[in-house]
Amino acid sequence: MDYRRVVIKVGTSTLTDETGALDRVYIASLAMQCAAEHRSGSDMVLVSSGAIRAGTEQWENYVGQPAAPLSRATIPFKQAMAAIGQPLLMQAYLAAFGAYDLPVAQVLLTREDFGERHRFLHARNTLQQLLKMGVVPVINENDTVATEEIRFGDNDTLAAMVASLLDADLLILLSDVEGLYERDERGRYTRLVREVHRLDESIWRMAQGSGSRVGTGGMITKLQAAQIATTSGVTMVIAHGRHEGIIHHICRGRDFVGTVFHPQPRKLCHRKRWLAYGLPASGAIMVNEGAKQRIVADGKSLLPAGVLSCEGHFLPQQVVELRDESGRVFARGFTNYSSEEVARIAGCQTAQIEQRLGFKRADEIIHRDNLVLVYSAS
Repeated sequence: MDYRRVVIKVGTSTLTDETGALDRVYIASLAMQCAAEHRSGSDMVLVSSGAIRAGTEQWENYVGQPAAPLSRATIPFKQAMAAIGQPLLMQAYLAAFGAYDLPVAQVLLTREDFGERHRFLHARNTLQQLLKMGVVPVINENDTVATEEIRFGDNDTLAAMVASLLDADLLILLSDVEGLYERDERGRYTRLVREVHRLDESIWRMAQGSGSRVGTGGMITKLQAAQIATTSGVTMVIAHGRHEGIIHHICRGRDFVGTVFHPQPRKLCHRKRWLAYGLPASGAIMVNEGAKQRIVADGKSLLPAGVLSCEGHFLPQQVVELRDESGRVFARGFTNYSSEEVARIAGCQTAQIEQRLGFKRADEIIHRDNLVLVYSAS
């Protein structure tokens, strides 16, 4: 099967060799595979980790001794290593793709670029223009300026956001694992899951406790990426990045490799994708089971009668999470009322809103048109 637009994410553990150094031979292979698909008519977008690792490697060469493990490093140290390593990473990609006369462009993003509408549109327009010019964007999180509040946290999420932003057909997560595995009652991995049509509770349970020796993401982050991708109409594949010709096999569908996550039948519109995944939540509203069922099963609005309490400080028209009685997030939406106002009308009937507040901005705390269902692994 041919794909018009392909986003490929490659993690640090896949980009580095056994010693933890940047593997330029592998990068050359990656460029060769991308160039082949590009010649076949596919737009190619690369989301690449590895800047911090490349910077650490270079710094160790400068000082002549190993740096402290990154797991214990401070955020400023990691940001400094990213600043050192990002040009080295791009230098490697420039050389590798240049061998096939394929230009590349560096694009550094943070979550704010997706959360603010005008920045979201600017990012999309820039990436669309690069693809029209036949350029391969090489995207990474802007680790040198990103703080905890504006970080994606892992490039699995970033790659899925980019795939959604660009209406990609295929998202490939190249990892150091074959895909998603089933687990037995003792938690041991057993059989590789070849296809996922729906991200139900059983699928999320398979991902608990999995991770990588050097990357920031585990299988949970990959399933979160799958949720973003599949609800945006994008097919996603998790596969081992070191298999020979892996990109060609996936794009052509000749060998059934890794785990394939199929798109949902009804994809979210761009506005609801932005609401679900782009905007940070300013607070949370806890609802009772009845309200949850009416929202999830019947597509209803959130009324005051279904509210138990709220957390955080938020204003009207800000995004809030909806949590059920167990604390799990199941939806997000634009609220018509502030946190103070929600607390005052929690549990009341619609007719009582004006009596309690002295005014009534709307019957609903969150209207169904401003609600989107999400899944939380917490």
